[in-house]
Amino acid sequence: MSIREFSLKELAKIAEGEITGDAHLMITGFAPLETATSGDISFLVKAGQADKLATFKGSAVIVPLALEEATVPLIRVEDPYLASAKVHQFLLEKPFEAKGVHGQVCIGSATELPREISIAAFVSIGDRVKIGERVTLEAGVVLGDDVYIGDDTTLKANVTVSEACRIGKNVTIHSGAVIGSDGYGYATDKQGFHTKRPQVGIVQIDDNVEIGANTCIDRAAYGITLIKSGTKIDNLVQIAHNVLVGENSLIVSQVGIAGSTTLGRNVVLGGQVGVAGHIVLEDGVMAAAQSGIHNIQKAGAQIGGSPALPMKKFGRAAIQYGKLPEMGKDIRRMKKEIAELTKSVKKIKQGEGYE
Repeated sequence: MSIREFSLKELAKIAEGEITGDAHLMITGFAPLETATSGDISFLVKAGQADKLATFKGSAVIVPLALEEATVPLIRVEDPYLASAKVHQFLLEKPFEAKGVHGQVCIGSATELPREISIAAFVSIGDRVKIGERVTLEAGVVLGDDVYIGDDTTLKANVTVSEACRIGKNVTIHSGAVIGSDGYGYATDKQGFHTKRPQVGIVQIDDNVEIGANTCIDRAAYGITLIKSGTKIDNLVQIAHNVLVGENSLIVSQVGIAGSTTLGRNVVLGGQVGVAGHIVLEDGVMAAAQSGIHNIQKAGAQIGGSPALPMKKFGRAAIQYGKLPEMGKDIRRMKKEIAELTKSVKKIKQGEGYE
């Protein structure tokens, strides 16, 4: 396979930056500062770390605007972290390869497949499934009846999409994820026996969403569990029935969101956050890792702890938590002193202790 190369001018356009140095320099790869070699471009987040460029062996660096010159060509941008991600992604882009349908694929009746498609071995596709152009289904994918998959979507190995669920365009779902398993709903009688409540809704994943490995998104009891466009979900996340996740939200590993909760746009949930059911997190809410959220959070709230508190209050509480062992010793000492003082007061009241 031939090596793809691009001029610094082309990459500067992708990065929305300005060039210092040779605009016609050709770049073939992306690498960290420490390991870059000739042909590689790298990035530097902070101008104060410019001394790292002294040992740089690559060809060019994406840097902050504050860094005006160096011994190597630069692309100067407002946000090097973001710009480098765009450039790296661009360098790795490959045209879709339509491999067709493997001979060991099970396809149901009335299913619509386009000409440009790539379906690996041991994929199972139900009845009346509709699949868009340039879709990739890796080995072991299971699509239930009446599933819809939009254009340019990739389902990695062993992904399951249950019946009637809808996946938008340019979606990536990583290995082992389950979309549309039954929501967790039971009614309990007086004797403690549980009757399952039917889960007859669907899951809808909108465009440009990424879902991590072994994540589970439950179908709605009625209606839709909805993940809106641009949301990125990490591995091992549980999203319950009838949850709505707003556009461009970030949900980190091991988050659990209980049923019928609504997240606004650009909500960020750190690792292992737990969210109670039937509440609303408004636009821009940010929750620190391991937060336990049990009530409505207003737009822009920054919270932490369990139960979750405003971040400043949580910070003060965390400091006091670290002091609890010392405080415990102080309390025990004071209780002993109070007991001795109480004993002395009793003696005084009884006419004792006078000379």
